[in-house]
Amino acid sequence: MDTTSRLLMLLEVVEQGSFAKAAEIRNIDRSVISKQISRLEDELGVRLLNRTTRSFSLTAAGAEMIKKAAELRELLGETVRMAENHHLEPRGVLKITSSTLIGRRYLQPVLNDFQKRFPQVEVELRLDDRLVDIVSEGFDLAFRVGEPKDSSLIARKIARNRLLILAAPQFIETYGMPKTIEELAQLPVASYASNSIRVETIDYYDSKGERCEQKIKSVFRANDAESLLMKTLSGTTYFVAPAFIIGDEIIQGKLVPLLTDVKLMEFSAMYAVYPHRDLPVRTRLFFDAVREHLGKDKPIWENGIPNFEQMY
Repeated sequence: MDTTSRLLMLLEVVEQGSFAKAAEIRNIDRSVISKQISRLEDELGVRLLNRTTRSFSLTAAGAEMIKKAAELRELLGETVRMAENHHLEPRGVLKITSSTLIGRRYLQPVLNDFQKRFPQVEVELRLDDRLVDIVSEGFDLAFRVGEPKDSSLIARKIARNRLLILAAPQFIETYGMPKTIEELAQLPVASYASNSIRVETIDYYDSKGERCEQKIKSVFRANDAESLLMKTLSGTTYFVAPAFIIGDEIIQGKLVPLLTDVKLMEFSAMYAVYPHRDLPVRTRLFFDAVREHLGKDKPIWENGIPNFEQMY
């Protein structure tokens, strides 16, 4: 391993906040990283990290080296992208991350066709519902619901993602068809909950166009949209669902939209996120293929919701 590689390794350790996390990403033992950082310090003749048994901190010299390492990574990335864009035929590794549902339902069909068209492109698809650091983990593209907070990343909205209120016929037989948002709020609901987000209200606009919140009676919470959908299909709860999780359940009569005259606030749209504006040709072509598959005006998932344009 040369000095450049060791500098980039040091950058990963600092970005991840620990030797263990950096080792996990590289799939190597943490002792290997520790030895390489020590060799880097010997090569440069300066201490870069102050280490304890549980943590580390950058020295003044280390902080300067991290800045240079970030610049070096950017320069190397630009060099590789420039070279790749001179190939007429896309090639190389395309590394993508997304949530599990998006990856399985919407990206996998595009990837299958993409690799038939461009067999020299290798694909690594990482399905993970956590927000990964696409720069430090080396991803070309990330597909996410919601605009990223990191202003250093490039984010492009690729599809809207509206909400609708759903229940199974069995639920309606048990509780009746609610006529107002207040009636609905008294019924059992399945709602999303994670470490960072907890849905406890229905957000909508009243007849005057003013924003309103109606507290809901949650009896089942999960951090996975498909689990919430399965619970709703059981007939025991209703669900304020993002449209992108809907398949053919409404067309087949397994789910029924409720209170379709209520104007719900739009859910977070789907975004493609990438670290650089100058995309390699393979990345740009895949991005275009995803947009084409999802639909530029009407998202593909709305095809399973008859008359959705007149609802909510």
